[in-house]
Amino acid sequence: MTFDSIITIAAFCCYLIFMLCIGMYFVGKNRTTNEYFLGGRQLGSWVTSMSAQASDMSGWLLMGLPGAAYLSGISAGWIAIGLAIGTYLNWLLVAKRLRQYTKTAGDAITLPQFFKNRFHDESGWISVVAAVFILVFFLFYTASGFVSCAKLFSSVFGIPYIVSLLVGAVVVISYTFAGGFFAVCWTDFFQGILMFFCVLAVPTIAIFSMGGPTEFFSQVEAFNPNFLNMLVDGATGVPYTAMGIISLLAWGLGYFGQPHILVRFMGISSPQAIKKSRRIATVWVLISLTAAIMIGVSGRMFLGDGLLLNDGNQETIYINMVAKIFPVFIAGIFLSAILAAIMSTADSQLLVTASAITEDFYHNKIRKNASEKELMWVSRGCVMAVAIIAVLIATNQNSTILGLVSYAWGGFGSAFGPLVLCSLFWRRTNKQGAYAGIIVGGVVDLVWAQLSGGIFDLYEIVPGFVFGLLAIVVVSLLTPAPTKAVTDEFDSYHHCVE
Repeated sequence: MTFDSIITIAAFCCYLIFMLCIGMYFVGKNRTTNEYFLGGRQLGSWVTSMSAQASDMSGWLLMGLPGAAYLSGISAGWIAIGLAIGTYLNWLLVAKRLRQYTKTAGDAITLPQFFKNRFHDESGWISVVAAVFILVFFLFYTASGFVSCAKLFSSVFGIPYIVSLLVGAVVVISYTFAGGFFAVCWTDFFQGILMFFCVLAVPTIAIFSMGGPTEFFSQVEAFNPNFLNMLVDGATGVPYTAMGIISLLAWGLGYFGQPHILVRFMGISSPQAIKKSRRIATVWVLISLTAAIMIGVSGRMFLGDGLLLNDGNQETIYINMVAKIFPVFIAGIFLSAILAAIMSTADSQLLVTASAITEDFYHNKIRKNASEKELMWVSRGCVMAVAIIAVLIATNQNSTILGLVSYAWGGFGSAFGPLVLCSLFWRRTNKQGAYAGIIVGGVVDLVWAQLSGGIFDLYEIVPGFVFGLLAIVVVSLLTPAPTKAVTDEFDSYHHCVE
């Protein structure tokens, strides 16, 4: 092992030890599942906003999106535009309402539990159905984080892919297992700060090293004019179709159904803190997504076409730029930003999946009288089990981060997005409509993703979301109206958010 590698590893270790210390600090603060999964609803504005956005972006921000821009230029920004719009609307329309309604509806601590309480589903099967979809889609989402981690270690240190995969998984599991929601949110807070600084610094330094913005854009124009054209795929020179642009913008629809983001809204200390959080989150997202696109475009000029040799290798563009720009220890800190991005999402996904299995399946259907101590250990066991399965999925070295994220993101947006919106805004939504929305939206998304050609090239979240929404409306109108108890509860919640 070279001296440079040792220095870089030292920087990584400093960062990882800091994350583990945060997890250990919160070990004794989780006495109930409410505290372990939701932090007792005590998060402040800054921690809520930064942890929500850090958990949102994952390794995709520093690897998947820059890789897409490295191939296609700024036209990859259509995804970023959709995500920026979706982020803002999620904070504006959903955050405060979900915080209030989850308190009103039986103090729900998970999204499936909210659905159960919202529609007074005494059978509890709606939370089981929702938990199944969470398990399926989060396995792939968590796997994307582990793939990011494996690519990072194997690229930087030449460590075998599988060994790299296991190292990353062990660290994430450790502090999530120990510290729960507080540990996840506070680590995400610091990771969000690191991600923001690094994603902004790398393209800025690269562009000025090439002579400044004017000279840089002249070089891009000379290299490939399509790289600066939002309407043309810079890789192929083929203009985007309306369906292609809709597919990319439709990523924004996914926000309304992402459990690991929505749970941050549920955990904030007060509804009044939402407005400040929304402003912080919006600024973070706009700057970070723009900078991520510029990493890809500037990296193509800075490093040339060398990353095109192997499929998926373009997603290491940030790693290669950092190695070329910075001294080894500083490079280690900047590379730790990828770990920050990976862990800030994977830890949230593990915790939300564990909460769904523990509260919405085990506690709901198997052990209704389980003690808090028993539920805590089941929760930690679920964290371990889900992580192991996700690692097995991630052993496929040909998986791309963007592909895995796209699959899971579309699934959640389709299965839960329409129902979250209807639950919060439409008084007439009933239990039968809720079941129909989850099942139809989720199944349409899953089936559509397996098809290709013609209309099936449309990103599956679009038909999944539309059919899920139609199913809720049609079935709710064709079946009996909600009971008075359900509508009175809706009116009580609605009065609180006006």
